[in-house]
Amino acid sequence: MKLRNSFQARISLFLALLLLLLMGVVYFAVKTVTITVARDQAEEQLHTGTRVFERFMDLRWRRIQYGLNWLTNDSDFRQAALNGSPSQIEAALQEFEPSIRGSELFVLDLNGRIITSTLKGLPPGQRFPYAKDLRLARRHAQSMLIGVLDNRPYMMVQGVVLTPLPVVRVVSGMPMDDVFAHELRSLSNLEVSFMALKQGESGVLSSTLPDAMNTSIATFMRDCPVGTQVYFNEFQDKRFLGQLLQLTTSNDPQNGHVMAFLQSPLDQTMQAFNSLDRKFLWISLGALLLSLLGALWLARAVSRPVSLLAEAAQRIGRGNYQVPVELKRKDELGFLAKAINAMQSGIALREQQLAHNALHDALTGLPNRALAMERLGSAISARRGVVLIYLGVENYRVINESFGQDGLELIMREISRVMLDTLHERDTAARITGNEFLLLLESTQIDAAVAMADRLYRLLNRPLSIDGHEVSLEICMGIAAYPINGQSVEELISRAALARRDAAALPGYLQVYQQDRDLAHQRQIQLIRDVRSAASEGELFLLYQPKLDIRSGHVHQAEALLRWRHPELGVVSPAEFIPLAERTGSMPLLTHWVIEEGVRQLAEWNRKGLHLQLSLNISAADLQGEDLLLSVDALLSRYQVSAGQLIFEITESAVMRDPEHSLSVLEKLREGGIGLSVDDFGTGYSSLAHLKRLPVQELKIDQSFIRNLDETSEDAVIVRSTLEMSHNLGLKVVAEGVEYQHTLDLLARWQCDTAQGYLISRPLEASALEAWLSRLEETA
Repeated sequence: MKLRNSFQARISLFLALLLLLLMGVVYFAVKTVTITVARDQAEEQLHTGTRVFERFMDLRWRRIQYGLNWLTNDSDFRQAALNGSPSQIEAALQEFEPSIRGSELFVLDLNGRIITSTLKGLPPGQRFPYAKDLRLARRHAQSMLIGVLDNRPYMMVQGVVLTPLPVVRVVSGMPMDDVFAHELRSLSNLEVSFMALKQGESGVLSSTLPDAMNTSIATFMRDCPVGTQVYFNEFQDKRFLGQLLQLTTSNDPQNGHVMAFLQSPLDQTMQAFNSLDRKFLWISLGALLLSLLGALWLARAVSRPVSLLAEAAQRIGRGNYQVPVELKRKDELGFLAKAINAMQSGIALREQQLAHNALHDALTGLPNRALAMERLGSAISARRGVVLIYLGVENYRVINESFGQDGLELIMREISRVMLDTLHERDTAARITGNEFLLLLESTQIDAAVAMADRLYRLLNRPLSIDGHEVSLEICMGIAAYPINGQSVEELISRAALARRDAAALPGYLQVYQQDRDLAHQRQIQLIRDVRSAASEGELFLLYQPKLDIRSGHVHQAEALLRWRHPELGVVSPAEFIPLAERTGSMPLLTHWVIEEGVRQLAEWNRKGLHLQLSLNISAADLQGEDLLLSVDALLSRYQVSAGQLIFEITESAVMRDPEHSLSVLEKLREGGIGLSVDDFGTGYSSLAHLKRLPVQELKIDQSFIRNLDETSEDAVIVRSTLEMSHNLGLKVVAEGVEYQHTLDLLARWQCDTAQGYLISRPLEASALEAWLSRLEETA
């Protein structure tokens, strides 16, 4: 419910904000358009008023001009002008005052001096300020001039008394005062202001606006430039569009300027739109209210099916796939409800499949390791007796290489079928790795488990046909029982696997776990772990076994034999740790240490005057690497030892792992001056077939042919044949394992080159070998 309300509130809020934003945008857009239209109307009114202003000035000029023409053509005024008497002129002017009422009159002589004046600020006798401008205007057929008289703006019109030559000039100056401004406003609907500017000082301001605005208007008219530009002004919270005009036509700046400021009130124009603005505001608020109600209805209509879908999603999240979504709609939400129903059905099906796949092998359909451990754990928890048979296919890789993945899968399925047909229903057969199976026999004794293993072996030992070829499986099985051989799942499986490995290493196919058998396994694990650090910890050392030159009876060679003094296990035999090092990739570390220690010892013996050739064993992993040559060259250079003092012993099996690469490495070693010897000759699969390809100088017969050598035995035939063939190939022969004198005598008779064994000497430390050689020379 909280989710539904939250979703509904969010939709409502979103729609409300959207509608409010939309109505606000529309309202303010209309408001902006209204202001723009009002401003355009005010501006148009200003332009129209400006034309009216110009027309009004023209009409006023014509009226004054008409009165002046009447005056200058009057006979009495002309006579008074001819007489030149100011009193007669003033008397004549008084008779015509009604026709030019409101104007100031000036009578000027032909030099521009004032004869008589009605303006006290310009008394008779002085020169009229605009006399020159009036004369120039007359020459250009103009009779009107606007200027500043007595710090006030005046519109001046001139006339001339002719008899027939000019006698005097008459100037009528009409003040552009408040009366003039209000009259103009009544015609143009504009606010009008006049002001005189003379030498930067403001004159009297005449305006139709309230007196409170006079200071602001006077400042504006004084400081702003004139022209056609339209100004937006605000005086006393009232807005105007205005245009500033300069009306002065005088060419003399000393006379000052007359400024006219025409303004169109914006507020009056906006009043026409205020009613529309209020109506539109009420319409907008009404539309917003209705829209909000519609939004709330829409939010409710949308949130309710969404809440149903959300509840369905929660059910699916909790693992409940049985309750469908009941939403009968034909829109997108209805389609979504159908999709959710289809989805939960699919999820339920896939979860079942995943649950099965998580606990079963995909290829055979048997339980996997996890399910087997679960069932074994259940049996242990219930304290039911269980016997484990750990079954492995030893030739798994050979089958894969020979018949490919398809053939291998066919065999795995056949093994699974045989197991399922053989086992009881209460038992479990599981595939735990690629080539290993685990059988759980419940409520069974070890004897019955052995019988079951025999039955399975007979069935699985039958040849299988793959693509027309018969394949025999190499099956090994190990047995461990609960509670005799272990109390936990991991312990039982580990011991059953250990028994299977013993079955693979020993004759037969089946081994039952022997108590404390995993102690040896733990020892192997410890050796594998510690062998990598044995060299750096100083636990390795070399022993040296002399090699006797049978013909001369001297010793010029020795073989370095690696030993390991483990801090906990004591001295460990190379037969135990060398195979572990080869299997775990630690052999290159050991070989590097052996070569460096051997070269160092040779350098020490050379300094003592003892010159020997030293044989060192090289493994298959050393021949596969790329850094053996560089490492040996660096060591020989560092210790200043000749390459001819080294002999590397290699086995046939080491060369056969990668013959081409191994031969390349051996040839480079031989080119560097290092001697090469074939170790354990006769125990490999190729023997003499590949001997001619190896760049070796020596062949070492394995001790298995030498230890019990007798002239009439089969070993004698093999040894004599090997000696004869090797000499024919130009190879020297070393016989190792010489323990008896008669064996040495036979080897000497058959012309063997070198003998090595306990008869000559056991492996010795370096100092002991030095003493042994010293005694040998003394007895020679």
